Amino acid sequence: MQRRRYTVAVLGATGAVGREMLKVLDERRFPVEKLVLLASARSVGEKVTFGKREVVVQLAEPDAFEGVDIVLASAGSGVSKQLLPEAVKRGAVCIDNSSAYRMDDNVPLVVPEVNPEAALGHKGIIANPNCSTIQMVVALKPLHDEAKIRRVVVTTYQSVSGAGQKGIEELAEQTVSLLNQKPFDVKVHAARIAFNVVPQIGTFGDNGYTDEEMKLVNETRKILGDPSIAVCPTAVRVPVFAGHSESVVIETERPLSPERARELLAAVPGMVVVDDPHAKKYPMPIDCAEQDEVLVGRVRRDFSVENGLAFWVVADNLRKGAATNAVQIAQVLDAHWNAAQA
Repeated sequence: MQRRRYTVAVLGATGAVGREMLKVLDERRFPVEKLVLLASARSVGEKVTFGKREVVVQLAEPDAFEGVDIVLASAGSGVSKQLLPEAVKRGAVCIDNSSAYRMDDNVPLVVPEVNPEAALGHKGIIANPNCSTIQMVVALKPLHDEAKIRRVVVTTYQSVSGAGQKGIEELAEQTVSLLNQKPFDVKVHAARIAFNVVPQIGTFGDNGYTDEEMKLVNETRKILGDPSIAVCPTAVRVPVFAGHSESVVIETERPLSPERARELLAAVPGMVVVDDPHAKKYPMPIDCAEQDEVLVGRVRRDFSVENGLAFWVVADNLRKGAATNAVQIAQVLDAHWNAAQA
């Protein structure tokens, strides 16, 4: 039987995540028959490299989705709400990296290492979770299955690439200015980011938490299928160019030793345990750059509660936290469609 090949559209193709999606599609040899690159009017006509060929960017409009099988979208919530229903009308399945549909009861929220079967229940749109949620739930899933997680306390240390190219440029510009004792602007981040950490990502709500923090609460419960899990998040922006880190502390219903936790984590596809602190071996953002794997280490008992465990999780937020996860969802669909026609 000949493997199916697809017309794939990347919406937001000239952005940081869109370009990363193209790299991952090529690296994973996804069966792309035809590639359609879509962006706003200011990018129309731009040429973007895919593998060994160049593809011209087209205007993102409803008719551009004619004949498209799969849409990988990373153009923001407003664009997704406007255009993805149009793509679905024309027969495409959309994998959306924005927050537009994540908490929609009719839209599956998928991390392939955690709940791949959810992708098959789509009604045309599948949501990609927030970057910080993705790497955390990859680690939480096997521990939850083994010992049932009651509570999670998570502090994120998120790189400036999470704020896009402008966030990266602001850190670079501020660093150079400070080292040369020159003035600088604060436009992208909530406060000066160079040589600083900022305990705000997103907008604060009435409950004192930011929208970025509430994503960790709501998305974790939806992906793991357990609304009873209590999550207390703090999201922090740090002066790192790429890679998000997280300090995670969990309380479980049943006892779970650090040794058993390491065994469970090491068995997860796409997860690497780096845990020999006496030899200074533990995950760091510099280790995960341009990598698809989630790295976990510093696994230890939390002595402050009866069944407590603490660990440290790191991942490339543009890869596993966005582009790679989206392409992995497309691979789940591809495998299902090929099996169905076998």
